[in-house]
Amino acid sequence: MKGKVKLVVSDMDGTLLNDQHQLHPEFFEVYRKLRNQGILFVPASGRQYYSLLHYFHPIQEEIGFIAENGSYVTFQNKVLFTDTLPIEKVTEIVLLTRQIPLANSVVCGTQHAYVESKNSDFIELFQNFYYQNLLVDNVLDYLSEDQIIKVAVHHPKNAEKYLYPALQHLDQKGLKVVVSGKNWIDIMNEHTNKGKALRKLQQALGISPEETIVFGDYLNDIEMLQEAYYSFAMENAHPLVKEIARLQTGNNNEFAVVEVLKSLLD
Repeated sequence: MKGKVKLVVSDMDGTLLNDQHQLHPEFFEVYRKLRNQGILFVPASGRQYYSLLHYFHPIQEEIGFIAENGSYVTFQNKVLFTDTLPIEKVTEIVLLTRQIPLANSVVCGTQHAYVESKNSDFIELFQNFYYQNLLVDNVLDYLSEDQIIKVAVHHPKNAEKYLYPALQHLDQKGLKVVVSGKNWIDIMNEHTNKGKALRKLQQALGISPEETIVFGDYLNDIEMLQEAYYSFAMENAHPLVKEIARLQTGNNNEFAVVEVLKSLLD
């Protein structure tokens, strides 16, 4: 692996970040050494682009971003790919999620994330993941004012149990429904995922899967892991992710990703 990798791609929550949503204190030091060796770094997340900028502002002009589960991709401050949802499909998703008990939806645009929930606990949680946001009375009133690229749906107990059964039929309507965390479902256009986004980035940079290392922990990371020869599942990963990945490392609270990256250094 050492001397072969040219691109490092890592999921954020449950992977690069610990459970307190913190980076390893030595991350930027390790990053600089990797960059000096010609190795590029790209965070890949279901998070909003502006949330990722919060973490990587000091190096944003040097790196790429795969945001919103692959529906928004940039490299060195240039947008490479945006996948916009049709307004009628966003409307259908919102109307459907309004009928699910305890569910709250986030309509994700390239400019803002829109929420109509009045639940204070959810709003506090939402604002930790979506830094450029608007709290509104009716999200449907804002669909024509932004490019909508994803709808994220939250359930306070378990998304796989309480949300996915009610939403999975949207897979038959040209949409992609993916469990992106214990409490989150993401809904995008049917061919949108982190893997497709990574493939576009690899092609733009002239980097092969054999020169790529990927880290992930949840179901929305599966396609991305399949685009890298060096695919790592976290110790805390979903069982299906461990089946897909070629390799396994420690858990996110041990900052295992950074420890693997240190092994790439000269």
